[in-house]
Amino acid sequence: MLRIRGSIGDWPVDLTLELDDGDWAQLGAQLQAAKPEASVAPAKPVNQDDALWQIAQELLRKAGQLSGPDLLEQLEGLTGSAAAGKRLLVRLRHCANVKVVSGGDTPLYSWIE
Repeated sequence: MLRIRGSIGDWPVDLTLELDDGDWAQLGAQLQAAKPEASVAPAKPVNQDDALWQIAQELLRKAGQLSGPDLLEQLEGLTGSAAAGKRLLVRLRHCANVKVVSGGDTPLYSWIE
């Protein structure tokens, strides 16, 4: 179980995520993959929103391409909240490394270097 407390702007956040062994392994792999990039930057505290943002980017980068619904489902699982998952999806849509193409019924999110 993981508990996240803090705030988003003026809104208080108290979120509890229940993760099984597979979820912890996936989260650990994502954090390990993001760790080399973080070690280059000067050491500073990372807030939970920044950590989730880094994991969301890494998730799409590793997948290469995901449909909007599949990506949203994974982001909701990561954050434990539909609203937080949607915020990350919108943030990815506007990220310079993400290309969004209408793929028939659903948009396709692709990671570009």
